[in-house]
Amino acid sequence: MDTLELVRKLSEAPGVTGQEETIRGILEAEWQPWVDELRTDALGNLMALRRGQADAPRPTIMVAVHMDEVGMIVTGIEGEFLRVHSVGGIDRRALLGLEVTVHGRSDLPGISGNRPPHVLPAADRNKIPPWHELFIDLGLPPEQVQSSVRIGDRVSVSRPLVELRNQQVAGKALDNRASIAAVTLALELLSKRAHAWDIVAVATVQEEVGTKGAIVGAYAIAPQLAIALDVTFARQNDDSGAGTYALGKGPTIGIGPHFHPAIVERLREIAQSEEIPTDTEVMPRGGGTDAWGIQIAREGIPCGLLSIPVRYMHQPVEVASLRDIERTARLLAGFVASLEADYAPRWEDTL
Repeated sequence: MDTLELVRKLSEAPGVTGQEETIRGILEAEWQPWVDELRTDALGNLMALRRGQADAPRPTIMVAVHMDEVGMIVTGIEGEFLRVHSVGGIDRRALLGLEVTVHGRSDLPGISGNRPPHVLPAADRNKIPPWHELFIDLGLPPEQVQSSVRIGDRVSVSRPLVELRNQQVAGKALDNRASIAAVTLALELLSKRAHAWDIVAVATVQEEVGTKGAIVGAYAIAPQLAIALDVTFARQNDDSGAGTYALGKGPTIGIGPHFHPAIVERLREIAQSEEIPTDTEVMPRGGGTDAWGIQIAREGIPCGLLSIPVRYMHQPVEVASLRDIERTARLLAGFVASLEADYAPRWEDTL
């Protein structure tokens, strides 16, 4: 599988939180060759089962990776212009002059805009425009806007993936399409490796507004353990403080209250045995990932987290390393293949 072309396809697809059907359709086609069953639940999660080789009844590992992206929602129609607000925390500083797609009765290209600095009061020229001063221009007359767009329609950034040097790429929605690519590659790898456990890979919805898909998915599957995959903060220019991680040096392994220490230790062991570089991400209060929703489902589910470093998170030019995506896939596949049929993460093993 070509990692670059896979990431390109996933990044460029729309899937603003609550309207994930396009990216879900792409994933159905990508996952179908590597799994035994596919289904979509009532909330919109895509669930893919790959059966293990142990005798039934087999234990199950849930692999959760959110497919929604941050974007906007139409809040008003004023003549030929649309008013919008955020869905999932898109960075308002980066919105001016963007090409966007309004997902109305059909997909419509548009531009996000604001009054030019020449006509603004001097005190406002260096300020970030508030939401009520931003607008979307479709280049259509008012009557056509009224018939084509409805309040509540989603707006996604329209951005082609750019291949940078050193096996890096820049584009929209790499949070969390980079991780979706890693899970897809891991499923391909597992098609060539024996594994005792059943795997249920879940492309979750609505993570950006509170891990909604992970909560209901974990409740339905009731796995014996779970691994969530997401992105984390890569180091940028003049940014080397705690909580940032090197780009191109492998994924991070989460450690903190959300993560079962036996799973953390097993992930470290697999990374070492397969010569995969990793870093440790300390998360004392949790990180808002799908791992939180999974951990507290039902009577509690032992959980781990792998994160891919990404620059410029929640902006239209997120940057990720293809090497990190492939290493994450190898680590996930190695972890799943290492699970013995009778394995259970136990607290006493961590003392």
